[in-house]
Amino acid sequence: MTKPTTTPSAQSWKDVAWLTVLGTAGCLILSLGLNYLLLFSEALTPFARSVITATLLPLAIGLPLFLLLASKQAEIRRYRQELNRSATYDRLTGCLNGPVFTSMVDRRAAKTSEAGPRSGAFLVIHPEHLKSLNLRFGLEWGDEALRLIASTIQSSVRKEDLVGRIGTSMFGVFLPGATEKDAKEIGERIREAVGQIYFAPKGEKDVLAIRTGGVVFEHELAFEDMYRSAEERLLEVQDEARLALFHINN
Repeated sequence: MTKPTTTPSAQSWKDVAWLTVLGTAGCLILSLGLNYLLLFSEALTPFARSVITATLLPLAIGLPLFLLLASKQAEIRRYRQELNRSATYDRLTGCLNGPVFTSMVDRRAAKTSEAGPRSGAFLVIHPEHLKSLNLRFGLEWGDEALRLIASTIQSSVRKEDLVGRIGTSMFGVFLPGATEKDAKEIGERIREAVGQIYFAPKGEKDVLAIRTGGVVFEHELAFEDMYRSAEERLLEVQDEARLALFHINN
């Protein structure tokens, strides 16, 4: 016959109960002990004894208690920030994760009654040679290549632009209000910056490269339509030296 196991929740409440009982008992013992010692001091008046008791007890009990509560509150706040960040950003690259990126792009690209139709551009960026890097140097170097490319993309776009990881080895860049000229300039800047990355796994210098496809739109466009059009342009790019853009004017 097996003994019933205590659930984590029940064990936690049991720990809280013990801590409450022991803490309360400790406070009572401290208070009674201090008053007992002061009772036999003939040099102190009753008023002096009450002042000492009223001062020392809050310091001895309240100071460590509030210090503990403040440290726990700071720890909870830090955990909450880490949880929010992990739910928003991709852990490997630091870019927005797929669901958050998609949602933000849809909101930024949607028209409202006040602002009217939204325009902009959307780029799909596909790093090249990752499979070869993984086979030659190991998966950790493939991840490092992704991190370097993601960092380069983020540093090459404008402040208001959004960068997200929308696949295992694919990034999306949303350029709100960008014209076709803006999109080409930013796309070329990203491509050139990636080509200049110093990447030398195990001492062997290698070249990182990307293929880029994109769409420029002048009116409201859903994320799925942006992605589909940009992906079609990406499939047309046969080398890393081209940037294919599709212009939608509806």
